Amino acid sequence: MYEGLIRRNPVNKNEISIAALSCNSNQDRGMRENYVRNINHQDPDLIFFAGDQSYDHTEHTAAWLKFGLQFRETFRNRPAISIPDDHDIGQGNLWGENGKKSVVKGSNDGGYTYHPEYVKMVERCQTAHLPDPYDPTPIEQGIGVYYTNLSWGGVDFAILEDRKFKSGPNGKIPQQGPRPDHIRNPEYDPASIDLPGLTLLGERQLIFLEAWGQQNPEQLKVVLSQTGFCGGAHIHGNKDNRLHADLDSNGWPQTGRNKALRLIKAAKAVHIAGDQHLATVIQQGVDEFGDGPWSFVVPAIVNDYYSRWWWPEDEKAGPNPNSNTSLPWTGDYLDGFGNKISMMAYVNPESQSAGGGYGLTRLNKKEGTATFECWARDADVTKANAQQFEGWPITVAME
Repeated sequence: MYEGLIRRNPVNKNEISIAALSCNSNQDRGMRENYVRNINHQDPDLIFFAGDQSYDHTEHTAAWLKFGLQFRETFRNRPAISIPDDHDIGQGNLWGENGKKSVVKGSNDGGYTYHPEYVKMVERCQTAHLPDPYDPTPIEQGIGVYYTNLSWGGVDFAILEDRKFKSGPNGKIPQQGPRPDHIRNPEYDPASIDLPGLTLLGERQLIFLEAWGQQNPEQLKVVLSQTGFCGGAHIHGNKDNRLHADLDSNGWPQTGRNKALRLIKAAKAVHIAGDQHLATVIQQGVDEFGDGPWSFVVPAIVNDYYSRWWWPEDEKAGPNPNSNTSLPWTGDYLDGFGNKISMMAYVNPESQSAGGGYGLTRLNKKEGTATFECWARDADVTKANAQQFEGWPITVAME
C-alpha cells in the first residue's frame, strides 16, 4: 500500500507557502534525507520541482523512479508541481523553437535532439498531473504542451514552458564567442542580437499570460518556470570561465524578455524558477531599474559539480545596494544583454553546502507580500539556531 494525504484546498489560510527545488544531479546518487526532513518540518502547502529532476539523458524512466524514491515523502502528503527542463529531455541546453528537430551538437540551432516520442514520454511522466493546458494544440513533431495555471489556497500559479518556443541562436545572430550560445566579447552591441523574429515565450504563452493576469483579481499571483529572465551569473563551471552573456538564460532575446516581464508585472505576480545553479533574488527592470517583477531563482539540489558565480568584474557594488546584507555585490547592474537588474541576494558556491539547497516562499494574502527564504542542503530547520543563506529572508510587496 502506498498511502498519503489528499489535502483540503487551504483557501482559508492567510499564509500559503511553496517549496521550490531544481537540478537534481546524478553526480550524487544518494537519497535526499535533509530535504525531506526540512520540507516536511516546514510543511509547505505546495512543492514545485522546477526542472532537471533527471540528469540521465537516455534513461529518463529509471531516473524518474529514482527521483520518486528520493522525494516521495515530500509529495506523499501535499500537492506537487513538476516541469521538465533540458536535462530531463536529454539535452544540455534547450531552445525548443516550436518543436523542430535539432541537428547540431549542443542543440543551439533550436529544437529537440531526441526522438519526439521520447520527449513526449518525459513530458507525460512529469506533467500529466497538471491541470489541462491553456491551449493544448501540439507543436511540431507532435510534441505536446503543458503551460497552464493552478489555483491553490487562494493563490493563482501560472506554470510556463520557458524554452519550448524559444529561438535557437545558431545562425540567427552574430556569434561572439567559441560557441553560438556564449558571448565573450564585452564590447559587442546588445542590440545586435535582439533581432526581429526571435522568440522567447512565444505568442501563445504571451496570450496565456495576459489572460491569466486579468483573471482572479482577488488572488495573489505567482509565475513558475524553469529559469530566470536575465543573465544572473558571471562565471560558469569554474572560475576561469567568465561569460559576458549566456544565451541559455531568459535574458535573451531582450524584446521577448521585456514582453514577458511586463505581463508578469501587470499581473502583480512574483516569479519563482530554478536551473541556474545560483540562488538569487532580483528585481527585474524593463524601462527603468525596479519597474519589473521580483524573481527568486532557487539553488540547485546538488551544486558541487557545475557551479556558477555572481562576481562583477570590477568587484564593486552597484547603485542602491541592499543594506540588509553583508554580501558585497548587490544593487543595480546591467546584465550581459543590457537588461536592467537589481541584485538583492546571491549564493556563490563558497557558501554552505557549496551553494546547494532549496527555496521556500511564504505568500501572505492579508498583507499582499511574498517572503523568500533560502535554505542550505545541510541546514537542519528543526533546530532553533538554523540559519538561512546570507541575505535571506527577503520580503517584497506584490504590487
